[in-house]
Amino acid sequence: MTTLEIVGGAALLVISILVIILCLSQEQKGQDSMTAALTGASTDSFYGKNEGRTKEAILNKITRTLGILMFVVVLAINIVPIFTK
Repeated sequence: MTTLEIVGGAALLVISILVIILCLSQEQKGQDSMTAALTGASTDSFYGKNEGRTKEAILNKITRTLGILMFVVVLAINIVPIFTK
């Protein structure tokens, strides 16, 4: 095993644990789109206008970023050794 594989594997392990923890700490969606359409729920409230600044939005952004980072690390671990031979 090369150093890249060891460091990449450790980074992948840490990122995957963080993604699991973040996914478990997020709240479930309260209403699905069909229920919102029937009840007339709108996002024109204070919460709807500031939803990018809430705890849930921040957790979503961090989770999305870690998911992209995990994808990049997996590609790096598998592609870089092919070109270094």
